[in-house]
Amino acid sequence: MKKKKNDFESGGWAGTNRFSAIGLLETFFQFHDLATAKNLLAEMMGYSRKEKVLRKENPSEVFHFYLSLRSLVRAVYRMKFKAKKPKFQAPAEPVAVSGLMLGSLSEEEYRNPFLIFQKTFREFTLHDFDRFLAKITCFSLGTFRTGPERNTVTPFLHLNKILDAAQLIVERVAVAQTTE
Repeated sequence: MKKKKNDFESGGWAGTNRFSAIGLLETFFQFHDLATAKNLLAEMMGYSRKEKVLRKENPSEVFHFYLSLRSLVRAVYRMKFKAKKPKFQAPAEPVAVSGLMLGSLSEEEYRNPFLIFQKTFREFTLHDFDRFLAKITCFSLGTFRTGPERNTVTPFLHLNKILDAAQLIVERVAVAQTTE
């Protein structure tokens, strides 16, 4: 039986379709560092409620970010099923962390970032995130009198946690590869 390849729809922003979730996360953070990604997401949220256009001089940046975030969400959706595999297990020893290292994560989520993916996709579907991302992108690039009518704060908070968890996974994979 052939193994099914995952398509995270990354061809529009990464130049190629990545079929590995970890590879896609690494590519995402090569294009966007964590602070820049979180800042742009916050700007998109803010501008979706204003009658101004975000990045008026170059709106393609926002659309490129939308495409990459959409692929990232698809990748972490697939990764939520891999949390129990041995290579993705959380470190056994207790992790001493400062509040700055945690970001938006709790200590438990820091030890096992896959918990975020599982919690998020219990509350929201992939379709919900697609709709959320499309709405805030559309409303941040247009001059509308009203913003999105649905709750956008909760998906925004979940997406911030997803970004923190994804960065943490990329860092841990890089450390694991250097120690091998």
